[in-house]
Formats: sequence, C-alpha cells, structure tokens
Amino acid sequence: MRRNLYDSIISHLRSTVDTNQLFSQFPTVSRDTLYSIVSQDTQRTVRKTIHTHHTEDRIAFYYQEYIESTRKQPPGVVSRMSVKYSLPPTLLARILLQYYVVQSSHELSDSELKLKVSSLMKSPQNIDDSRLSTEILLATVNDRVYGTMVEGIKHTVGYERELLLIDKLNQLNLAFVTEETMREKGYDKTPDVRLEVPIAVDGSVINWIESKASFGDDESHSAYLKDQYWSYLNRFGAGLVIYWFGFIDELDCHLDHGLLLRDGFPDNIVVLQPMDEFSTT
Repeated sequence: MRRNLYDSIISHLRSTVDTNQLFSQFPTVSRDTLYSIVSQDTQRTVRKTIHTHHTEDRIAFYYQEYIESTRKQPPGVVSRMSVKYSLPPTLLARILLQYYVVQSSHELSDSELKLKVSSLMKSPQNIDDSRLSTEILLATVNDRVYGTMVEGIKHTVGYERELLLIDKLNQLNLAFVTEETMREKGYDKTPDVRLEVPIAVDGSVINWIESKASFGDDESHSAYLKDQYWSYLNRFGAGLVIYWFGFIDELDCHLDHGLLLRDGFPDNIVVLQPMDEFSTT
C-alpha cells in the first residue's frame, strides 16, 4: 500500500466512527487490512489519551452519567457513551466497573481490586447489579479493538497464519526449524521459522521468515525492527517478514541490510536443491 493511500485511510478514520463508511470509501482495500489499520490507530490514540479518562473527577462524571442514562435509555448505554467520549467500550466499561466495585465492596488493596475487576470483566454474569452486568457484556461484545472476543480472534488469526506459513514450507519440501524448537535449544529472540537451506526471493537470499498477522505501519514496523528484526538479522542473516494484511510500501527500504517485506508467501522463490542445483518454484 502506497503511503498516500494509507494517509488517506487514517484521515478518513479520524473523521468518522462508522467502520462501514471506511469500507465503502476504500473498496479496493480488504476488510482485514482496514480492520488491522483501525485497531492499530485506535490503540495508538488510546495510549496517548487514556490518562485523561482516569482522573477521579472524570471517573465520577462518567459513572454519574451512566446511572442517569440507564434510568432513561435501553441497554447499550456504555457502548453509546464510548462513542461520545472517544473511548473503546471495553475500557470505559472497566472504568465504570472499577468505580462500582470500589463503592460496593469492603476496602480492597490495589492488587485485590485489579484482580476482582479483571475477573468480573471476564465473567460479567457474576456482577450483582444486573443492569451493569448486561452493559459490561454488551460493551465487550461490541468492542472491535479491545473486546474479549476480538482478542481471541486475533490470537486465532495469528496462529492460523503461522500454520499457513508452515504448510507452504512443507508443500515446497523446505527444511526448517520453528521458533518453538529454537527456544528449546536456548535461543531467546527467534523468528517464527529459520530455514535449514536458504531460499532466494527476487534475488535476495532468505534465511528466516517472520509471520505478522497485522498491517505494517510506521510505528509497529519501527518497534519490530528495534525489538526483533535487527536481532534476527545480526544472528541469522538476511530474512523475510510477511505482513499478511499489507504494509506501507515505503517501509520496504532495508534490502541493503538483508530485510525483505511481503504481504504473502512469495511465489517467485528459488529453492536450493541437493547437489547445489537450483530450481524455480
């Protein structure tokens, strides 16, 4: 994805809360890619602003509005408030639940409070207040970024993409070692796959492959470079990162260091065969 298209998506995202409008505005971009971009941008915004929602006055204000709204409105109050105050439903729900627990429970230590709130967020049916229980459940179900269902889906998608990568390597009869096996051998930072015999992609030799079930934007790619990729390059040599939901094209700029970016498993690879013979797959 060219940077100007990515910038256009971000600009449009900041001006609307309706994800469906985003889909219609950018029909050539897959929904998985758009969901990934929305999720990353939302999390980035929350990290910068979450402290403003956690002051005592602000929390009390939110809870008072919640109480007044539940007297007049049907279920879904927390979700509607989250749109009004630009805060993901699950995070607002947690703020309200923590206030409720503090008000209704005996004095709890910070660790006890955190543990109880986390437990009730996972099992809202255990909340004594039936309306709050319903609101918490609806908030977590409707949250496309921080909801419990979404977190489970993200984990599953990431695992599926790793399996897809391994299945592709097996189809090509490529010898490789997985991250799990390398960790058993004492490696600390390891890519998802290290190839026993290198392959060539567009003329670049590849010794390892990392699978990312996300979109590669500036901030996430920069963090991965610092925390993972440079270490992999120093230890294992040149490698390939697959951002399954795409990436900003201009980030693919470290070929001179041996780092190649793709949005899927490349078709035009050259496999090193026994007796040093190469065949194109």
